[in-house]
Amino acid sequence: MTNDGSMEPLLTRWSGGEFPEEAEILRRLSEEGLRAYRWSNGPDETYAPHTHAYHKVVYVVRGSIAFGIPETGGSILMTVGDRLDLPPGIVHDAVVGPEGVVCLEAKR
Repeated sequence: MTNDGSMEPLLTRWSGGEFPEEAEILRRLSEEGLRAYRWSNGPDETYAPHTHAYHKVVYVVRGSIAFGIPETGGSILMTVGDRLDLPPGIVHDAVVGPEGVVCLEAKR
């Protein structure tokens, strides 16, 4: 389930004004009892469709990434400060933006 209790991907746009620093995102995740790890990809890298057995929480620290949801044909574009809650078992793919991406990810 997402943080709102649904079984659908949930995108939360950053609304705190100035974009958050990595430390602020780590603090927020820690307050939820989540331990994040950092990952990054170069421009235009792709991930083939796949699933996870866990609830994935992703924040974008720098750059952008678009997660595709093949089952619905939807696409979720994430930029700095955005959070995606992705329930287990959701098939998704991803395309990194033209400037690359740095993310913090945690498993719920």
